[in-house]
Amino acid sequence: MLGNAAIARGAYEAGVKVSAAYPGTPSTEISENLTNYKEVYCEWSPNEKVACEVAIGASMAGARSMASMKHVGLNVASDPLYTVSYIGVSGGLVLVVADDPGLYSSQNEQDTRMIARAAMVPVIEPSDSQEAKDFIKIAFDLSEEYDTPIIMRTTTRLGHSQGLVTLEDRVEHENKPYERNAAKNVMMPGMAKQRHIYVEKRLKKMAEDASSMSINRIEEGDKKIGFITSGIAYQYVKEVCPEASVLKLGLVHPLPTELIKKFAASVEKLYIFEELEPVIEEQVKAMGIECIGKDVFTVQGEYSANMLRKVIYGTEPEVKPYDVPARPPILCPGCPHRSVYTALKYLKIHAAGDIGCYTLGAVAPLNVVDTAVCMGSSISTLHGMEKAGGREFIKDWVAVIGDSTFLHTGVNSLMNMVYNKATGTVLILDNSTTGMTGHQDHAATGKTLMGEPTYAIDIYNLCKSMGIDNVVEVDSFNQEELRKVIKEEVARDAVSVVICKAPCALLKGQKFPYKCVPVPEKCKKCGACLRPGCPALTRKEDGTVSIDMTMCNGCGLCMQMCAFNAIEKVTV
Repeated sequence: MLGNAAIARGAYEAGVKVSAAYPGTPSTEISENLTNYKEVYCEWSPNEKVACEVAIGASMAGARSMASMKHVGLNVASDPLYTVSYIGVSGGLVLVVADDPGLYSSQNEQDTRMIARAAMVPVIEPSDSQEAKDFIKIAFDLSEEYDTPIIMRTTTRLGHSQGLVTLEDRVEHENKPYERNAAKNVMMPGMAKQRHIYVEKRLKKMAEDASSMSINRIEEGDKKIGFITSGIAYQYVKEVCPEASVLKLGLVHPLPTELIKKFAASVEKLYIFEELEPVIEEQVKAMGIECIGKDVFTVQGEYSANMLRKVIYGTEPEVKPYDVPARPPILCPGCPHRSVYTALKYLKIHAAGDIGCYTLGAVAPLNVVDTAVCMGSSISTLHGMEKAGGREFIKDWVAVIGDSTFLHTGVNSLMNMVYNKATGTVLILDNSTTGMTGHQDHAATGKTLMGEPTYAIDIYNLCKSMGIDNVVEVDSFNQEELRKVIKEEVARDAVSVVICKAPCALLKGQKFPYKCVPVPEKCKKCGACLRPGCPALTRKEDGTVSIDMTMCNGCGLCMQMCAFNAIEKVTV
């Protein structure tokens, strides 16, 4: 099983009844796999804060519940996280958080363990698919035993690697009877003060018990060298130094202090091998234990067996990777975002960007997107620019945001523009899906995670309901109309919204009845059709253009760029 599939299976076996999430690589497949188990209610929530609160509510009702997200999603969910740490649980409550060392699909590299320490929430971390399944079951048991939410931390490598997994039957857990308890569940200052005291005692008790927990274990070996490690990094230690002594941590917060002291005293040289921040290392050094960590291992990027081999033995891998050309990400053939950015580039308009496939508008040859901070930030960024630089500053700017991201956190930002008397144009790139994570449904698609038809939020009327007079829908592939509408709306001294509508080219069931074919005898070799950067088009040696029919989706953008009718649409 993939690690993410194993997590889903473990949640099923643990008797989970409610799961909520917002899709985010590398955590998305957890929820998608959970839909295979009909005993579990699964949903895509609008954002991670909502998902966390749904899981909290299910826990308060006495059911085992979970929320899944990537590391930056935990930032969105941190508001309820910090408080539910004080509240505790009724039914077990687990947050699965996937970190992304190496930045494979994220805007920053952060360590969930640091947030968990600040929130006083315990963290467990598996090392392979079998542990991913087993540890989430243990997490629910610990959650209920210690009256605490638990974070299970994974990484891209763990979630997307496969391993053998032994399956077991589901164990049903009856919902715990609801007991009204305002002192526990209502975090007003007077109650919160008492719960803070409880949380400190809880963590102290867990730290004492951790030294005898089965998920923390000493693997005795050569006493000359010892490693304290956890997660996927443990696999690299076992590969490179199979004879070494190892303290493998499954509970990485709070740490098993006595077990660490015992292990450290048994080895001559102690290494702390942990990806990202020196979370374990700093605490071990605070115990007065001499160890080697980030002075020889980096805080940046993903770890590997080769990195460890070089540090310990000073050797490089025998087989070096091929020196191949870089292959940067690019918008797909037929992507509606490419057409919108082509219009913006023609109009010489800058875009405050957001998080999604459309962030690729920042790179050549489009070079339109100037900013990208986090989900929903494009609209707020544009608003801030106007408040700092005035209307004149944003006369050639728009904000761009996807339909899923707009419903995630963009709605609040647009509301803020209206409320605070802003001007500015927001382009909602509506491709009818959450494209960046693999085509998940959202509140405007009319379908739930469990495949059931539901009411689809009407983005046009949602914007109108905020009091925005100027809301326009336009076909993303109609260059003439796009340029006309965007030019008009950017010139307005008011808030305006342009909803650019066309489905993602990769959506399942999407039909492409046309192909674009060049007409070489009409080609003037000007290269206008190449400017949008569609990978289906290449320039031949004689200067004319070739179109790869296996890649072309017949969107017609290149045809619209040609002033000499040197590209035609044909039916396939």
